[in-house]
Amino acid sequence: MELTELIEERPFRYRIEPHGGMRVPGIVFASRELLADAEHSLEQVVHVAALPGIVAASYAMPDIHWGYGFPIGGVAATDVDAGGVVSPGGVGFDISCGVRLLAADCDGAALRPVLTAVMDGLDRAIPRGAGPGGVWRPDGRGELERLLAEGSRFAVERGHGEQRDLLRCEDGGAVADADVTQVGQRARERGLAQVGSLGSANHFLEVQQVAEVYDAPAADAFGIGPGQVCVMIHCGSRGLGHQICTDHVRLMDRAMARYRISVPDRQLACTPVDSPEGRAYLGAMAAAANYGRANRQLLSDAARGVFRRAAGTTLTLVYDVSHNLAKIESHMVDGERCRLCVHRKGATRAFPPGHPELPGDISAFGQPVLIPGTLGTASYVLAGVPGGDAFHSTCHGAGRTMSRHQAARTVTGSELRARLRRAGIAARPKSWRGLTEETPEAYKDVDAVVAASEGAGLCRKVARLVPLGVVKG
Repeated sequence: MELTELIEERPFRYRIEPHGGMRVPGIVFASRELLADAEHSLEQVVHVAALPGIVAASYAMPDIHWGYGFPIGGVAATDVDAGGVVSPGGVGFDISCGVRLLAADCDGAALRPVLTAVMDGLDRAIPRGAGPGGVWRPDGRGELERLLAEGSRFAVERGHGEQRDLLRCEDGGAVADADVTQVGQRARERGLAQVGSLGSANHFLEVQQVAEVYDAPAADAFGIGPGQVCVMIHCGSRGLGHQICTDHVRLMDRAMARYRISVPDRQLACTPVDSPEGRAYLGAMAAAANYGRANRQLLSDAARGVFRRAAGTTLTLVYDVSHNLAKIESHMVDGERCRLCVHRKGATRAFPPGHPELPGDISAFGQPVLIPGTLGTASYVLAGVPGGDAFHSTCHGAGRTMSRHQAARTVTGSELRARLRRAGIAARPKSWRGLTEETPEAYKDVDAVVAASEGAGLCRKVARLVPLGVVKG
């Protein structure tokens, strides 16, 4: 759609008036500059607004870009008790892709002398790439099923972490209502061989340093301070989540006619939340989410071992949060409390201070929100705010502007290596050619995305982190 069709309601908030099959308006949180190449993804905002049972608006975050069905950076909620639907396209293929941040008990100056040893250790310890391989292989079907049902809790029970990790993980480390019977055989086969692995594409493990603190009381409560070394892990549910999405999109596509549902884009295949197909997908999705949580837990354990051996330091979990999920939540809509299925695809839950789902020791400051930057740029820790819009949601990263093929044509591996070396960033990629697909030119400016998110009243800044080293698939 044309950007001229956007109505600026106030700074960083634009409206698309309902037209055609739209049941609700589109609301886009961004600046004109961030939307310069967003025509196709804005069409997806319009398409999402046609979903049965959608309430309030079809929302888009400042990092919006084109995705499967929903735009990446899309948020939509449907009224479960009014026949509202669930759509796998509103979660995406990498179910429970998310970010985990750990804080070290040292600062950047103390780490610098041993940074090479730490990065070499992480290079050996962190499995990555598109294929199989992980830090742990479940001993058969029984262990895999427990991991799908219990997520990080099972990993910690098996010795891969500490009980405090679960307190600082969204949902206490496991999404409720996982139904492992809805996870197909092919998904299980793919998942069995990839437990505890980064994967490829934009996933990474990054050693960082806190460069700026904007909200000292919140940062202190979260467990980070100026100059402190941190480790950020960005990954999801690997091939298991991808297969679950593929399987359930196919099932819903065949079932839509039975529910007299038509959608403007077949990638928005959906069924009512309370239908057999809807419940089956949510059960399988929750299982994949638990796989993603366990995946990050196991990678945390591997990173802790490297830091302990190479630097004599410990890593403490700050928070773990997903940005590809559909959750049943209670929200006020037009003055009434409703049970909603909230889809967040490339968008992060940002609950306000005092929310009952937040850990008690940080509840007064709002939910930590972890925003990974692009290769060689900054990342952010944000926090949820009172009155946050879009069902308490905010951005999830910088947002892609180029295809991976386009990005790889803009810079060579040797050029990128030289650039990172000049910036003092120790990179350990699986291949330098593959790393060019993640060059910063391929993404929006993460500083501008965060500024727009804060300016729109979705969150507030707590701290800015810069990279010291990165491990990539």
